[in-house]
Amino acid sequence: QVNVAEAGGGLVQAGGSLRLSCAVSGRPVSTYAMAWFRQAPGRQAPGKERDFVAAISWTDGSADYADSVKGRFAITRDTAKNTIYLQMDSLKPEDTAVYYCAHKPRTSATTTMTNNNDYTYWGQGTQVTVSS
Repeated sequence: QVNVAEAGGGLVQAGGSLRLSCAVSGRPVSTYAMAWFRQAPGRQAPGKERDFVAAISWTDGSADYADSVKGRFAITRDTAKNTIYLQMDSLKPEDTAVYYCAHKPRTSATTTMTNNNDYTYWGQGTQVTVSS
């Protein structure tokens, strides 16, 4: 079994910062990429896709971001710890959501990194609330 666990959510005022972390453990699995997605209040329903936030390639560390977070969020990785981080600065109330970490194995059939179905393993999510 592959376990994906997020940490670091919380309540912060607009303009503040938070750092999320996500660790993969359990059964050894190769990694192609890891990513963060989010679901805002009112969008957390079964079958609704999560919104892409950021993704990082495991081999070269190249990153991709949603337009809404470019310049404010930064995704990084620590390959030795099988962990990724999401540094979130200049937070806005519209960033309020449950943030999910996702893992894409090397055995994945796709090479894209921004779609829900690119990822096989998901964490339970961590709540981020930004007050105005």
